[in-house]
Amino acid sequence: MPDHPLPPASIDETIAMLAREDYLAGRSLATVLFLALKMKRPLFLEGEAGVGKTEIAKVLSKALDRPLIRLQCYEGLDIASAVYEWNYPAQMLEIRLAEASGLTDRNRIESDIFSERYLIRRPVLQALSSAEGRAPVFLIDELDRTDEAFEAFLLEVLSDFQVTIPELGTIKAGEPPIVIITTNRTREVHDALKRRCLYHWVDYPEAAQELEIIRRKVPGCNEALSQQIIAYVQKLRTLDLFKNPGVAETIDWATALTELDRLALDPETISDTIGTLLKYQDDIARIQGGEGARVLTEVKDELRAAG
Repeated sequence: MPDHPLPPASIDETIAMLAREDYLAGRSLATVLFLALKMKRPLFLEGEAGVGKTEIAKVLSKALDRPLIRLQCYEGLDIASAVYEWNYPAQMLEIRLAEASGLTDRNRIESDIFSERYLIRRPVLQALSSAEGRAPVFLIDELDRTDEAFEAFLLEVLSDFQVTIPELGTIKAGEPPIVIITTNRTREVHDALKRRCLYHWVDYPEAAQELEIIRRKVPGCNEALSQQIIAYVQKLRTLDLFKNPGVAETIDWATALTELDRLALDPETISDTIGTLLKYQDDIARIQGGEGARVLTEVKDELRAAG
């Protein structure tokens, strides 16, 4: 018997599994996630920052009781940081010790220093080196921050779940990891990589879904305040701000207002706490400059009309 939960056997089970970890997924997301697990294919998640793409990998790791290995991408990411490197100080020490002991067989020395003992495994190699039955969740986060050369390298990893190390040969995963790739679409990722994945666009949640998220994540938040927060955030996302608030920011704002013992939104409270919701000064100035009060009036009128 496996010592960890089995993947869900249906789309409904996938929805239930995520809900148990307080992640509320729509049926389309649950469907593609179920298929990715069933087909053992990487899942490519695209969407605005803050919509919960990274959280899917975290929740999946917890729900399936699998290790989470995260490769945080950035400009200039190279093989040494992402895949592996050799422990050069330890290798040099080994060479000096060999020379001091009179060992002159270069082939033997080279065989010793380029062994597993001196190999430093970075996230990609860690994801391919798991024990049988314990394949990790491998999160490749914000892939669009890297360059095309690193994308090209990933093709071998995602096609055959293997990495070639010149000094050791090819290391192939005994069991493919569960791969989640996220991108904020700051640039287009090459089609060759996308073809190896199942794809899903993660959008902002609808009001009812986001309200339920607040109920689960910030249980101490007053119900009336929660409704005002969600209605306010939903309206802000229609204003064409430089950076719309994501779900994470909504949760932060609800938490902050709860800590301040607020029971309802008012212009002063919004002005004082808007930095937990918006992260760019131009957006903050726009809301503090009068537009925020107008949005609040609309929100309260709509909620009042809705009863």
